[in-house]
Amino acid sequence: MTKDLWRLGEQYVGAPLDPADCDPDPIAQFRRWFQAAVDAKLPTVNAVTLATVDERGRPAARIVLLKEVDDRGFVFFTNYDSRKAQDLAAHPFAALVAFWEPLHRQVRIEGAIEQVDAEVSDAYFASRPRGSQIGAIASPQSAPIASREALEQWVAEAELAVGMAQPTRPAHWGGYRLVPDMIELWQGQPSRLHDRVRYRRAAEHWVRDRLAP
Repeated sequence: MTKDLWRLGEQYVGAPLDPADCDPDPIAQFRRWFQAAVDAKLPTVNAVTLATVDERGRPAARIVLLKEVDDRGFVFFTNYDSRKAQDLAAHPFAALVAFWEPLHRQVRIEGAIEQVDAEVSDAYFASRPRGSQIGAIASPQSAPIASREALEQWVAEAELAVGMAQPTRPAHWGGYRLVPDMIELWQGQPSRLHDRVRYRRAAEHWVRDRLAP
């Protein structure tokens, strides 16, 4: 098994990436790469890994869907009672990683976490499919449950309670924004001599440099 794993991994290749050629604004540069991934028709382009740390200092990571990128940062939505939310309450800092393997590109993002305004969460919740809205109302995310049947019963009860009305966002569900202070672009290159460009927040500006692969 070990030797089989040793043999896995293709040769990376990509256009050269140099700090001088990157946009001075890393969020603008992220948008550029994101659009390239969309144009390449990659699946679930907005899937990112979210890493958090709990009150014991133990890390955890999971995939979430990036739902907004604005000048302030990167937004995702979740249950405010979930494990990730508990981690963020204990340590309001996190990291995101986007990986677009066919393009041999990765973006790492680190920074502080804040809840988005209730109006933003309301607007996104209203845009979701009804089944997803009911699921968010019914499911006690990350809590142990007895069975699938129990979950389906809670969903049925939530459907009954909502009736024909438009579901409203529950208080336990909403968005977070990661406000970045570090963003790194990674472009795979042959012989593992990858290009890495790091942006760091310095007061009201960003400085960028090259990191060794």
